[in-house]
Amino acid sequence: MPRIALHCSHEQIPPSRLLKSIVHAEQAGFTGGMSSDHFAPWSVRQGESGFAWSFLGAALASTSLPFGVVNAPGQRYHPAIIAQAAASLSEMFPERLWVALGSGEASNEHITGGRWPDKADRNARLRECVDVMRALFAGEEVSHSGHVVVDRARLWTLPATPPELLVAAVSEKTAAWGSEWADGFATVNAPIDHLRRMLDAFGRTDGRRVLQVHVSWAPTDEEALAIAYDQWRTNLFDPPVCWDLDTPEAFDAAAAHVRPEDVHKSVLVSSDLGQHVAWLQEFAALGFTDIAIHHVGQDLDPFIDAFGSKVLPAL
Repeated sequence: MPRIALHCSHEQIPPSRLLKSIVHAEQAGFTGGMSSDHFAPWSVRQGESGFAWSFLGAALASTSLPFGVVNAPGQRYHPAIIAQAAASLSEMFPERLWVALGSGEASNEHITGGRWPDKADRNARLRECVDVMRALFAGEEVSHSGHVVVDRARLWTLPATPPELLVAAVSEKTAAWGSEWADGFATVNAPIDHLRRMLDAFGRTDGRRVLQVHVSWAPTDEEALAIAYDQWRTNLFDPPVCWDLDTPEAFDAAAAHVRPEDVHKSVLVSSDLGQHVAWLQEFAALGFTDIAIHHVGQDLDPFIDAFGSKVLPAL
């Protein structure tokens, strides 16, 4: 079976509560952690957006779990700064950090005031960032001029083993492209046939393969659906819409006509823990090494207890 991680959604829950939740999750039997990295939530109702890299240090120090984070270097973050942050965490907590790199979303990146590039330019920028980061992890002094500019950067504190760099992908095209440079890949729940094609497109079995699964569980189906609709109806839009909307208010406006039943497109909603076991077993059979479960509600304790007592043992 793959490692089963708890996804920590900073857009919904303040970091002080997430820290308590990840400690609780390890005690309940979860075997990994995953963190989002946003500057703004996807809706005003979600209402949070703590700084992931502050949280990661505390989470790694408070647990023994491996941890991943999704990050978009190149605009809001300079790649040398992300390389320094990841290297320092990996020096303190050896071989426990992986970073899934993506091309970004306007809702986070617009804050710098720079132009929001098209997807081709964002991919080119990401590829340059990867090369810069790998050279820095190798102890090189790096100067670079392109989509990103680096002037004589060097990491003076290095881990014995650099963190894994994964590609964050939602399309077969991106998965195939990432196989050229990434140590592994990360994606989100989708129909089984699509996920199988994603794995085939990445084409390698020598690295970490992460699936983030959005779920909503409550004692009744009605409660579970209400939680998913309240918190996740702004997260149903396919690219490029989800890439290009730039404020929580814009996402809320776009979701004005989303119906409760529509959230089943992106969230596995059920009060039946056996159904959640079946869904996760189906994903595990595809060959993912890590499954990060994201309960889309803002109260994680009942979910952690229920999955820890019934779902994780069944897996």
